[in-house]
Amino acid sequence: MRFFYFSHRLALLLVLLVGIPESGRAQALIETAETVPAANQWLHPGDRLQVRLKGRPGQRVTFLKGLPMTELAPALAKGQRGIYQGTYVVQPTDTLHNRPVHFQVLRPDSTVAASANSRSKVRFLDQNMPQLAVTKGALAYLNYGLGEDRLGGAKLGYLDSLVVLQVTGMMGSQYRVRLAENQHAWVPQEVVRLLPPGGFRPTSLTGSWSVSGDSLYDYVQVPLEVRLPYRSQLLTNPTRLVVDIFGATSNTNWITQRDGLRELGDVHYEQPQPDVFRLVLPLRHAQSWGYAIEYRGTTLRIRVKRPPARLRLRGLTIALDAGHGGDNIGATSASGSQEKVLTLAITQRLRQVLEKAGARVLMTRETDVSVENGARVLRMRQLNPDLLLSIHVNSSGSATVQGTSTYYRYVAFRPLALAIYKEVRKTGLKGFGNVGSFNFNLNGPTEYPNALIETAFVSNIEDEKRLVSPAFQQQLAERIKDGLEEFLKAARAAGPRGWLLQEPEAN
Repeated sequence: MRFFYFSHRLALLLVLLVGIPESGRAQALIETAETVPAANQWLHPGDRLQVRLKGRPGQRVTFLKGLPMTELAPALAKGQRGIYQGTYVVQPTDTLHNRPVHFQVLRPDSTVAASANSRSKVRFLDQNMPQLAVTKGALAYLNYGLGEDRLGGAKLGYLDSLVVLQVTGMMGSQYRVRLAENQHAWVPQEVVRLLPPGGFRPTSLTGSWSVSGDSLYDYVQVPLEVRLPYRSQLLTNPTRLVVDIFGATSNTNWITQRDGLRELGDVHYEQPQPDVFRLVLPLRHAQSWGYAIEYRGTTLRIRVKRPPARLRLRGLTIALDAGHGGDNIGATSASGSQEKVLTLAITQRLRQVLEKAGARVLMTRETDVSVENGARVLRMRQLNPDLLLSIHVNSSGSATVQGTSTYYRYVAFRPLALAIYKEVRKTGLKGFGNVGSFNFNLNGPTEYPNALIETAFVSNIEDEKRLVSPAFQQQLAERIKDGLEEFLKAARAAGPRGWLLQEPEAN
């Protein structure tokens, strides 16, 4: 009898302390208590720690060291009662070292009736001891925010390795980094390495920079004292490359422009804010053919690609990516048609069509093998094609959705995607759209124009019948080739912009 009494009291005590409700009992004082979002966090002075607790209505609830929480009206809590929220703005003198947040329910006499800890841990960063990190790997990148979907977070841009970043926070698996005053980004933990404490915030004066050209590229080189983060934008009307170097302040007293330039125009710089140095690089052709940014030591080097010598298929190097493959099946129709099989069949036909027209074709895969998208990007970066097309088939939860579509990420590469879209529509496929700012791995490279083609919807019966037809696959290949020719024709017609005479092309 005494054992039963002790066990019963112990079970009740556990319910009150850890908030585990039992069926048939009254609502626990604390059912759940967590940070919002429910993830490990690093917070900087000025950041907000947000918490939420679910328990009984009408309680007196606190968090951290006695900070009060407010019970929400049911209208603000989806009709629920007993929902409490609290917010605390981190102060410069606060300290918290990777600990859970402590919650308490107090009785009227201020004694503790129940308590619980969050599952996630919180650290308050010391602003007098900057936390630094450096990028690692060949595909490090920054995100605008914490949003996610099947394509990942929206990317601000890619970075070279060993770029120094100041970490000002963490949320789950991403660090927040300071780019400049009032400018921040997020970086996945797997693409950076934390440095030991004691470093200085990354800043640099710029040296006097140079612009030059060789037989293949034009180059811009800006000396810095440390590898700083940067962001690039390829803009149109007029076509220009704009590169912001974060943490840099001008000490540039001259810009040396050497012989050999064929694509860069009247380059200059701006200082839009004290810690943002902006390079403005006008391009001589309306159609950009890509660029790359990297560090040589601590000198930032921008390599600008020139148009192919002859803007025709003959002699052009074209990369083709057959989407998915191997273990990555992709979309599957109700009747069993697989995306990986269809994309390879269409891409192989497109290869034959392009090679017949005189192009050199590179393939990311030629058989049914698994190739990770990052590996495809790195391989194409090495092979350096003139342009790239990624071939896919689409799918929807609604069997009525159908049509073809093309995708690009950078507005300067939109003409390629649009030209192909217009030609593929001539097969009789309905139009699903030409989609920009597409956050897909194969659309990420800036080194060459690229586009993704969602040929048709395998989830739609009419589209699927076409996709599995060898005759229609051949027609698709021919139309994609026609789209490439239209793109090249438009690039020839646009030509250089005034200060570079185009050499006559052979027939």
